[in-house]
Parts: sequence; structure tokens; C-alpha cells
Amino acid sequence: MKVEAIEKLLMDVKENRIDVEEALSTLKQLPYQDLGFAKIDHHRELRQGYPEVIYCSGKTVDQVVHIVEVMMHRGSNVLGTRATEEMFEAVKKQFSMAAYNESARTITIVQKEIQPSNGYIAVVTGGTSDMPVAEEAAVTAEILGNKVERIYDVGVAGIHRLFSKLELITDARVVIAVAGMEGALASVVGGLVDKPVIAVPTSVGYGANFGGLAALLSMLNSCASGTAVVNIDNGFGAGYMASMINKL
Repeated sequence: MKVEAIEKLLMDVKENRIDVEEALSTLKQLPYQDLGFAKIDHHRELRQGYPEVIYCSGKTVDQVVHIVEVMMHRGSNVLGTRATEEMFEAVKKQFSMAAYNESARTITIVQKEIQPSNGYIAVVTGGTSDMPVAEEAAVTAEILGNKVERIYDVGVAGIHRLFSKLELITDARVVIAVAGMEGALASVVGGLVDKPVIAVPTSVGYGANFGGLAALLSMLNSCASGTAVVNIDNGFGAGYMASMINKL
């Protein structure tokens, strides 16, 4: 619930369009709504500007559907991450406007207009194999009201590919650099742009990559100033942070 919704609720009471009991019933669920298996934080959008996001992994299909139903009833846009196709099909039966990004494994439902920001976020990957994590970042940023430019497969093994897209990257307000293997892309990008770079290590790579640990350590030890790092494969965290920076 946004500030505008609370103002409308108070005006409805003032002008006798609804009674006090009905308004109290609405406000009782403002902090959070207890579903037994989950407590939906309806206050989050008022407090932080963005509604709660559903992390679907580990939840049952029925639990995901129930949470979506509650959020839809409250008028929120919905983002579910790490969702299976089975979860999506169950949600789509209830809400036909639901969309599924197979690569990102995200469920999105837009039921209120998203006002896009003026600037854009560039999502850059080292390789095609990094795209699932990059897509999670891109979808997250988009549903939070950002324009996104996708620049994929421009890693250091063929660095001329990166240079051919440099103007598009440097004109972004925030850059998300997604890479596995040795994670060198973040340092290269960080040394070329004057914008914040959010580095995302991925679990892409052979044995000594250690499931993304090698890329994570490389990015954490980057000598390129202005580069911050999120957790391994955490496209959502990168997209969310990039959105906050882009809207400052």
C-alpha cells in the first residue's frame, strides 16, 4: 500500500464513502498478513518503495499461488523468482496476465502502471551461459520501473565485442556485470565507465571455478573503483540494487 492509497482511504472515511470499521479492517492488514506458512509484508512498499518479492524456491505450488492471490488482491505488482514452470502454470490459471521468463525462472504480473525512470540500466554478461542470472537481474529491474539494455556475450575472451558496445554501456546510469569463469568482466567494465558497477559472479565454469567462488573472489579483489559485488548467481539482488541507484 502506497501513501496515495492511505490518503484515499482516509478521504473515503471523511466523506462517508466507507465506514470506520471497514477502514480499520484494511489498516489491520497494513503491517503484514499472516497466512500461517508466510507473513506477507504489505507495509514494505510504503516503507521501501517496492512491494515484497516472492522467492519461490522451497515453497509448494499451492503456497506460491496463495501468496500471489493475496498480493493481487492488495493491488501489488508481482515478481516471483526461482519459480518452476509448474508454479507458473498454476498461477496463470488464476491470473491470465501472468508471464514467465523461462531463462530467468521468474513469474511477473503487472496490474498497475509502471512509470519508467529516465535513465537505463545496462546488463552485461561475459558469456551466453551467464544469461539466466542476467535475465533475473533484467526482469527484476524492469518490473521495478527501469529501462534495461541487454548486452550479452561480450566477455574478455573476445574483448573487441565489449568495445563495440562501449557507448551503450557508458551511457547507462548503472551497469550490472555478470560473469562466471574467472569473473574478469567486472574489472574490465569497472575500469572503463564512470558509473556504478554491480558485479554478479555466476556458478558457470569448470572445476576450479568452485561453483562461482573463483569469480566471487576475483570480483571482490577487483582493483577497479566503483565496483560492488553481490552473492553468487544473485541476479535479483543486482537488479534490485541497480534500480535503487537508478532512481536516486
